[in-house]
Amino acid sequence: MGEIETTMKEIEKESFEISEKHEVDDDPKIIYRGWKVMPYIIGNETFEKLGAIGTLVNLLVYLTTVFNLKNITATNIINIFHGSTNFATLLGAFFSDTYFGRYNTLGFCTITSFLGLLVIQLTAVFKNLHPPACSKESSTCIGPSAGQIFFLFSGFFLLLIGAAGVRPCNLAFGVDQFNPKTDTGKKGINSFFNWYYFTFTFAMMVSLTLIVYVQSNVSWAIGLGIPAALMLLACVMFFMGDKLYVKVKPNGSPIKSIVQVLVVGVKKRRLKLPSQHPMLSLFDYMPSKCDYPKLPYTYQFRVLDKAAMITPRDKINPDGSAADPWSLCSIQQVEELKCLVRVLPIFFSGILFFLVVTQQHTVLVFQALQSNRRVGNSNFNIPAASYSVFIMLSTTLWLPIYDRLVIPFLQRFTGKEAGITILQRIGVGIFLSILSMFVSALVEKQRRHLGLTNPIGIQPRKGAISSMSGFWLVPQLIIAGLSEAFCAVGLTEFYYKQFPENMKTIAGSLFFCSMAGSSYLSAFLVSVVHKTTSNSATGNWLSEDLNKGRLDYFYYLIAAIELFNFGYFLMCSKWFKYRETSSSISNA
Repeated sequence: MGEIETTMKEIEKESFEISEKHEVDDDPKIIYRGWKVMPYIIGNETFEKLGAIGTLVNLLVYLTTVFNLKNITATNIINIFHGSTNFATLLGAFFSDTYFGRYNTLGFCTITSFLGLLVIQLTAVFKNLHPPACSKESSTCIGPSAGQIFFLFSGFFLLLIGAAGVRPCNLAFGVDQFNPKTDTGKKGINSFFNWYYFTFTFAMMVSLTLIVYVQSNVSWAIGLGIPAALMLLACVMFFMGDKLYVKVKPNGSPIKSIVQVLVVGVKKRRLKLPSQHPMLSLFDYMPSKCDYPKLPYTYQFRVLDKAAMITPRDKINPDGSAADPWSLCSIQQVEELKCLVRVLPIFFSGILFFLVVTQQHTVLVFQALQSNRRVGNSNFNIPAASYSVFIMLSTTLWLPIYDRLVIPFLQRFTGKEAGITILQRIGVGIFLSILSMFVSALVEKQRRHLGLTNPIGIQPRKGAISSMSGFWLVPQLIIAGLSEAFCAVGLTEFYYKQFPENMKTIAGSLFFCSMAGSSYLSAFLVSVVHKTTSNSATGNWLSEDLNKGRLDYFYYLIAAIELFNFGYFLMCSKWFKYRETSSSISNA
C-alpha cells in the first residue's frame, strides 16, 4: 500500500508539472505570470481610479465656488469635458491597437493623467491661479481671468489625453496577463473582472465620501492634492512590474477595416447586386492565422455587400488576400460593419438614456446645495457631491439580488438562461429612468416651495436654503441606480455579445461614446432651455437661484424625452436581429 501511495503521488506531481509547463509554454514566446503581476496592475488601477474620480466627482462645486463660474457655465464645461473624455476612448483604442500597444499607451496616459491632476491642484494652491473669493456682503463676484482659465483647461486637456488611453486599455491589459487557452488562465480572467469592478466601486465610494469631504470642508488644495498623490502612486505601481508584464504588440484596429469597407463601398456604389447566389460574386477570404471565427453571411444591409464584389480590376495575392484592401474587401469585413450598423439604433437609445444619469451627477449637486444637508441635530453637512453615492449603492446592492434571486425566479416563467433577453433588460432600465425623472421633478417642486416659504439659511450667490432634508433626494437617486443596473449593464453585455471577438475594443468604446453623446446632448439642452426660458412668463427654468427657477419643469422635459426614447427603443427592439451565434440565440 505504501508503494502504491508513493507511485500515485509521483504521478500527481508529474501531472501538475506538465500542466504548469503547458500554462507557461503554450506559446514559447509568451510567459504568462497571471496573479504574480496582479499586485502591480490592481494597485495601479485602484490608485488611478481614486485619483481621477477623486477630482472629477466634485469638479462642478470647485468651478462654481472657487472659480466663481455660473451654474450654467460650469455645468456645460463639465458635460463637454465628460463627453470629450468618453469619446476620446475611441481614438485611444485605435492608436493603442494600431501603433503603440496597451503597455505603452497605459504608461504614457497614466503619467499624463498625473500631470493633469497636478495642474488642477496647483490652481487651488496658488492664489494667482484662481479668482479671489466672493465677499459675503456682495452679490457679484470677480470671475477668472483668461490666463487662469487657460491654465485650468490645460489640466483638463491632460486629463482628457490620459482618459483616452487608460479607459479602453486598463481592463484589456489585465486580461493579457492570463493565458486564455488554459483553465487556470480562464479562471484568472474571471476573477480579474471581479477585482476590476470591485476597485471601481471602492474608488467611487472613497471619492464620494472621504475625498469630497476634505475638498468641501477642509481645503481644496489638500483635497485636490490627495488625488494627485494617489495618481503618482499609480504610476509607480505600474512601472514596478515593467519586466514581468505580457506586452501584446499592436496588430491593427478593426476601425481601419470598417473605414476600408465604407471607402470601397462608395467606390463601387454603381455596381448592381446579384439577385441570386450572392456569395458566388463576393470576395470570401479569411486570413490563415485568424484567432476569431468566421461570421455567417446575412441578407441585412445588402448594399454594403458591394464592397466585397469582385471586378476585373481587382487583383488577388497568391495567399488569397486582396492586393489592394482599399479596392476590395472581404465579406468578413462587410459582416463586421453590418454588426456595427445593426446596433447603432440601440446605441442612439443609450445616448438618450444616459441623459438621466448625467442630470443626477450635475444638476442634482445644485439641488443639494440649496437643501438642508445637516445630519440630524448635528452641525455636520453632507457634501453636495456625495449624494451621488446613493446611485452607486443602489446599483451595487441590486446586482447580486438580481443575479441570485430575480433571474432564477424569471427563469421559471420564461425558460431563458438570463431570465429575460438583453433588450428586455435594457427596456426595463429606460422605463425606470422615466420614473426617476418624475420623482426628481416632484421632489424639486417641494424643495423649491419650502425654499421660498420656510428657508433655513442662505447659500452664498445661490439663494435661500430650503428646509427640506437632502435625504428626500435619495429616492430619485435609488431609482436612477436601479435604471443603471438594468440599462447600463445591459448595454455593456449587449455590445459585447453582438460584436465578433476582434471587435471587442469597439464594443467597449461604444459604451463610452454613448455616455459622451449624452453629455454633449445635455450641454445642448441646458443651453437651449436656459436661453429660451430666460424671458418666459414662468421665469428662467435654470436660474442661478433654483428657488427662482423651475428646475422641476426641466426634469419633466427630460422625462418626456425618455418617454419618447422608450417608444423608440421598443420599435428598434422589434426590428433588431441578434447576431447568429449560439450564445446570442440562447439569450434572445
